[in-house]
Amino acid sequence: MTDDKPTPAANEARSLNFIEQIVEEDIRSGKHKARVHTRFPPEPNGYLHIGHAKAFCLDFGIAEKYGGLCNLRFDDTNPITEDTSYVDSIRKDIHWMGFDWGNREYYASDYFDQLYDLAVQLIKKGKAFVCQLTADEVNASRGTDFEPDKPSPYRDRPVEENLQLFERMKNGEFPNDSMTLRAKIDLSSPNMHMRDPILYRIRHAHHHRTGDKWCIYPMYDWAHGQSDSIEGITHSLCTLEFVPHRPLYEWFIRELEIFPSRQIEFARLNLSYTIMSKRKLLQLVKEEHVKGWDDPRMPTIHGLRRRGYTPESIRQFADMVGIAKRENVIDVALLEYCIREDLNKRAPRVMGVLNPVKLIIDNYPEGKTEYLDTVNNPEDPEAGTRSLPFSRELWIEREDFMEDPPKKFFRLSPGNEVRLKSAYIVKAESVEKDADGIITAIHCTYDPQSLSGSDEAKRKVKGTLHWVSAAHALDAEVRLYDRLFNDPDPDGHKGHNFKEFLNPDSLTILNHCKVEPSLGEASELDHFQFIRLGCFNLDPDSSVGHLVFNRTVGLKDTWAKMKQ
Repeated sequence: MTDDKPTPAANEARSLNFIEQIVEEDIRSGKHKARVHTRFPPEPNGYLHIGHAKAFCLDFGIAEKYGGLCNLRFDDTNPITEDTSYVDSIRKDIHWMGFDWGNREYYASDYFDQLYDLAVQLIKKGKAFVCQLTADEVNASRGTDFEPDKPSPYRDRPVEENLQLFERMKNGEFPNDSMTLRAKIDLSSPNMHMRDPILYRIRHAHHHRTGDKWCIYPMYDWAHGQSDSIEGITHSLCTLEFVPHRPLYEWFIRELEIFPSRQIEFARLNLSYTIMSKRKLLQLVKEEHVKGWDDPRMPTIHGLRRRGYTPESIRQFADMVGIAKRENVIDVALLEYCIREDLNKRAPRVMGVLNPVKLIIDNYPEGKTEYLDTVNNPEDPEAGTRSLPFSRELWIEREDFMEDPPKKFFRLSPGNEVRLKSAYIVKAESVEKDADGIITAIHCTYDPQSLSGSDEAKRKVKGTLHWVSAAHALDAEVRLYDRLFNDPDPDGHKGHNFKEFLNPDSLTILNHCKVEPSLGEASELDHFQFIRLGCFNLDPDSSVGHLVFNRTVGLKDTWAKMKQ
């Protein structure tokens, strides 16, 4: 830990949020020698999601802004639900998002000996006791907001007896759930968390780091605050559900006379059409409603990455959401806006046809191939150009042709002209159909002079279509993702299970798509904008000869419209 006093960033482009105001006041007053030290404390019992991303962007961001440090500390106090695969995924996600904790990777289990010794201190002060009530008996002893809890019959055990029983609990002499260690605080407190809370419970379970050394495990309220203090955390940032836990957090600091970390609460991220509970996300995975934690429909960081989201877009989203003191629901369209804006700047434009129909240019020479230049990204002057093969037979979108079009249909129809993107103007002449009346090919003619001259001098028509040369096209599978739930608040309907609102059309797989040959060189998770169709990326399921693309987001921006 450094004692150097950091200088707050000057000339902020935006006003300070309330946490930054607290931090800057602490720096000005010289509190903790003007140190800023935060931590991100995930439980290794699932994959991180977009809500966690907002939290650790804040934790690491505050430390970065004020020249401080941020620890990564795994809250591994429940061996039944934890796994090293979750630890690995959490590390990967945070690094992918652009943050690093240096050599400050810690675990609550690192402090099990110290936490035990601190609990012994409370017992010696007469502030903790071993209780033999069952969970049902504890619940039955609970009071109300206006009535105190009934005292445990074991509340006044002698200190020496409590010390002996607690040591025997640690030594494994008692079965699961037969005893707990509880703090002795205030049974009439209006805050239920102060009514003799449980500090330790018995769990004969193998721990992923400590093995079978321990059979008693600390509760979150006990492990979290004391771990903060052990690490010298100056600003312990939590979500609003921990507001009623703060008096207990502060009581432990006073009773144990340990480093006075400060807990500060902010509003968690609530996103429309999204479930944020790790328990419920795990349920979706186990019941195979999705294809794993990295399913692109999931709000997990693994899922967002596979869907094609970038770290920059997620960080921009977290910044736009901001830090508030009151709960609110953010429209998922804002997240979609952020990735759309980011990929618009960086994703090369390519040709892909999702629902192909053959376009035959009757007056184009058979067997001829020419290569036409096209811009890679009009938003990026440095992106350059590439050459596309053009031939007599092309693939276009089936929806881009109608035999009997409505007014203001500016795509292809009999006798109507359109320009093929970066290529010639063509005019539809006739169609071929199968026995069921389905169009199998569209015949057209092209204007050989329509490609010559400057852009200003070229003949103008109202419609422009994307296309792929049939002789050069690559086959591709395209996965179109929609929102996983078809209700904006799937978890907010009393009397209903959130799974009732699963969207049956959240995934559509198209197996006969055609893409330009350059995409054969794409690497896993590379981003592209399929012209007129949306942003896509190459899925890890791809292999040689089997390209698989995920649609990250469409081109329609509903959030930008809402701002108008």
